[in-house]
Amino acid sequence: MLIHPFDSSTSPDEWQAWLATTDRFGILAVNNANRDEAPVVIPTHFTLVGNEIVLHLATMNKVWDHLAEAHRVNLTVIGDYAFVPGYWRAKADVPASDGVPTSYYASVQFTCAPSIVDDPAEKAEIIAAQLRDMQPEGHHAEMSPQTSPYGNMLPEVRGLRLAIVSVAAKFKYDDHKSPTFRDRVANLLDERGRPLDAAAAAEQRTRLDIIGEWREFRAARQSHDS
Repeated sequence: MLIHPFDSSTSPDEWQAWLATTDRFGILAVNNANRDEAPVVIPTHFTLVGNEIVLHLATMNKVWDHLAEAHRVNLTVIGDYAFVPGYWRAKADVPASDGVPTSYYASVQFTCAPSIVDDPAEKAEIIAAQLRDMQPEGHHAEMSPQTSPYGNMLPEVRGLRLAIVSVAAKFKYDDHKSPTFRDRVANLLDERGRPLDAAAAAEQRTRLDIIGEWREFRAARQSHDS
């Protein structure tokens, strides 16, 4: 994933705060054990616990053989995305039809070391962590190998622990352009009203609040780091 300086996360707190607003649903990508075949790609919910990601998948899922061979995997989350038409972005001194379109989006990519979990108690622990994350209101039976109904279902799933090796976070919202421009595009997104336009506009405004004028933000950061 190409990340320009103005697209990068301003701190780990930023991508963690953004991830907490999502449904923690991403794409797990695993190298195919057969190098002549495409990578194996699995859409899945996951839960972030400290420096580890945990999830579970059906035992019959064909990804397991490939995971057993993998030293590194990738899990990617994408959200708050919108297509931005070129005529919204045209410079003042050129025809609107000459504007260049782009995509806005937020994305966090985790590179991880995978560990397969088959111990019933440990699988129950993973699923319990996911329930606390995804269903904090409760209303579910005890998650334990010794109790029903879930205890009898545990053989149908395998757990996966992903030790996070590195994180790449990107927030692509034209942050190198002027605050006036970014505010105008956010308003246009709200007016257009496609399914994720409001979320993209909100994230653009969040970045605008954090960064303000990009050149000033970059200069202040360089001064702080030097």
